[in-house]
Amino acid sequence: MFKGLLSPRSLAGPVFLLQLAVMLLIVAAALGALVVGARRDATADAQSRTLAAAQAFANSPGILTALSSPDPTAALQPYAEAARKAAGVDAIIVYRLDGITLTHSDPNQIGKHVIGPYAQAATGKPFTSTFHGSLGLSVISAVPVKAADGSVVAIVSSPVTVGKVQHRVNQQLPVLFGGAALALAIGAGGTSLVSRRLQRQTHGLGPAEMTRMYEHHDAVLHAVREGVLILGEDGRVLLANDEASRMLGLPVDCEGRPITELGLGDPVAELLASGRVVTDGVVGSGDRLLSVNIRATDRDGGPPGRVATLRDSTDLRALSDKAEAANERLKMLYEAGSTIGTTLDVVRTAQELAEAAVPSFADHATVDLAEPVLHGDEPTGTRILRLRRAGLSGVHADTPFHPVGATIPIDPTAPLGRSLHHGESVIETDLTSAVVRQDDAPDRAQRTVDHGIHSLLSVPLLARGRVLGVAAFWRAASPEPFDQDDLSLAEELVARAAVGIDNARRYTREHRMSVALQHSLLPGRLPEQSALDVAYRYLPAEAGVGGDWFDVIPLPGARVALMVGDVVGHGLHAAATMGQLRTAVHSFSSLDLPPDELLGHLDDLVNQIDRDRAAKDSDAITGATCLYAIYDPVTLRCVVARAGHLLPALVHPDGSVEFPELPAGPPLGLVDLPFENAELQLREGTRLVLYTDGLVEDRSRDIDVGLELLRTTLGQGDRSPDDTCEAVLNALLPANPTDDIALLVARTRALPADRVATWHVPADPAAVARVRAGVAERLTEWGLDEMAFATELIVSELVTNAIRYAVGPIQLRLLRDRALICEVSDGSSTSPHLRYAVSTDEGGRGLFLVAQLSERWGTRYTPNGKVIWAEQHLHESATPAVKGPGENPRVTPERRLESS
Repeated sequence: MFKGLLSPRSLAGPVFLLQLAVMLLIVAAALGALVVGARRDATADAQSRTLAAAQAFANSPGILTALSSPDPTAALQPYAEAARKAAGVDAIIVYRLDGITLTHSDPNQIGKHVIGPYAQAATGKPFTSTFHGSLGLSVISAVPVKAADGSVVAIVSSPVTVGKVQHRVNQQLPVLFGGAALALAIGAGGTSLVSRRLQRQTHGLGPAEMTRMYEHHDAVLHAVREGVLILGEDGRVLLANDEASRMLGLPVDCEGRPITELGLGDPVAELLASGRVVTDGVVGSGDRLLSVNIRATDRDGGPPGRVATLRDSTDLRALSDKAEAANERLKMLYEAGSTIGTTLDVVRTAQELAEAAVPSFADHATVDLAEPVLHGDEPTGTRILRLRRAGLSGVHADTPFHPVGATIPIDPTAPLGRSLHHGESVIETDLTSAVVRQDDAPDRAQRTVDHGIHSLLSVPLLARGRVLGVAAFWRAASPEPFDQDDLSLAEELVARAAVGIDNARRYTREHRMSVALQHSLLPGRLPEQSALDVAYRYLPAEAGVGGDWFDVIPLPGARVALMVGDVVGHGLHAAATMGQLRTAVHSFSSLDLPPDELLGHLDDLVNQIDRDRAAKDSDAITGATCLYAIYDPVTLRCVVARAGHLLPALVHPDGSVEFPELPAGPPLGLVDLPFENAELQLREGTRLVLYTDGLVEDRSRDIDVGLELLRTTLGQGDRSPDDTCEAVLNALLPANPTDDIALLVARTRALPADRVATWHVPADPAAVARVRAGVAERLTEWGLDEMAFATELIVSELVTNAIRYAVGPIQLRLLRDRALICEVSDGSSTSPHLRYAVSTDEGGRGLFLVAQLSERWGTRYTPNGKVIWAEQHLHESATPAVKGPGENPRVTPERRLESS
């Protein structure tokens, strides 16, 4: 077998001998290293094993308790034997500090005094020692057992003979030697086979002959990749390997023939015959795509000619197509990221998801959401059995699917149901053969197939671990069904949309709560009053609730206060501030303050709110605008003050519209300046229009344009307050309001003259009787005889107090509105106080009687003094009907009683 290999003429012989010698050296060196290393490792293993065993036992839980027990040996011996067997050492020995053995592998040694080199362990330091004993080379390790205070209470030692550890290595030596011999035999056999193959390939040539052949193969080996062509200087083929022949379809006798005569395609033949250097040139050859490299062979002194290497890049083209498809998917995800979630509307976000998938990904797309999601709530329960369609898109308008808004019942066994209930995506590659029910109507499922839809991909909408709905993608025009790559893309697309839908859902919930809070802070209904015919509209902003508010507050004397305001900012902060201000206005109105003083108190409140919030948040700045007006139907005067708010609009009975110039005043909470009143004399039937800036100002419209449009709208015909509100909103309401809108329209009424009686009272106690007689007479005219007694008492007490304690002029006014109102005015600013009189007091019971006989009473201050008023509730049959404008003259009769 080896005779031919050892021939001195053949190159294979020296190679064989060299390889065999190298293998012998390698095997011998490896075997020696293994044996020496194993023996060295045996000693190290013995040391680490004994030390680890001693340390583990010394630090084991419960050893201190066992040492302090009455019989430590009984407590420790079983555990010591178990530890010894588990660690593979000769013994686990526990000594007391006096050398008495507590545990030992030989029970006869327990209780005996042992002398050993344990002084180091007794000091608290473990040690390991190697010694030659009766059993040979041994290793022993000792470890102290420390109490909680760090003192040494015992010593644990663990001995083992190195031979015991080394015995395992010795057992492996035959295997090592046998393996080495086997490896050497296999290597020798393999080397012989390689050498014989080398001999066959070189045809027994020696080194000189091989050198001549290497001159050609050296150039090839430096440039070759797969196919190799060597062309001569004249363009003839000198060498073509098998791969080149296969890729180019070369004939068997191609060598020696010009490259242009081998029947290659024009692009390939032209490139190979051009003689120019080519690097990674791409050219087609049949159904293949080849990458060609051409180099000259004589660059390093070789023979003249060219060497061409060919690589089949058909797979690279397929890979390039996949890369292009992946790039298209990434582009689609990028575009979807900018088109999905553009608004905080749940339905709009779902529709954006459906539109983003068609037609680049699917021919049809549907998005179905759980009913609670549409209202801002999370789905409840373990299963969703009914959905509502929120998004639908298709390449054609005619689709077999339910329209947007339709209720979609879900079959748990259908793909959509499985995807929804299991929270996993489902692919149906062939709807024509799969048992697919889109809903509870089998005919609709059949129409889906009839439309050519053959593949379905269903992906659940998951957000924060909860299923919000399901998105389904359908293919019809493309013959390829959905695959795993499509599934990954769809899941990524739906995951992004699910976040947007969940954000929109949470916003819807919070917006609904904010609107509910805001509505709870606004008037639920208008109070009953006769001075004004009032209508209002309130529209919250789409982006978030704001701090706009309005109010209608009845005041004593048949008067009515109107108010409209706007807190800076949006959200719950603004709504809460609005609620505080509105409550404060009611409180201040009960004091019957004039508008300028009320705004002053309101300004102080806003400053206090700002200081309180600034203590928690340095950026918290509260500001508000406000307009407060008091209308008196007796005098038809309206007193107005405003704090940075827009001017009201007056629509006169003749149809003219006016924005009266009123003192502006600073916004509330900004500048500590006083506010000013302005008095407007109105005609009956005048419409007073109060509003916030959200009505006339918008991002796309300047405020001046809005005010002019408001003027034009108000001047178009005589409308009721309610019709005026509708007309104004139709003309000025933005498509997407970014701010709250509060609109309040009040048409003035006059209290008829026959419901007002006035007496100028001289400062004479004798005039009280005549006043009482005049009051009784007027009550008889009004049909209120049953109220005469109480009213006379009230008038008597109030007029008597004015004559006795106040200064003139004194006036009594009786008003018949929804209540019977008695007012006594004088020139004094001293306010009476209600008190309980003791039995010895001769007076002090007048105001107590007034409070008992009236529904309510109070005091309001005027520039010339004060007015004390009292109201009595009228019986329903005595309540006069409200009369429209122009039905009664506005003349107030006066009666003057002179002292007798």
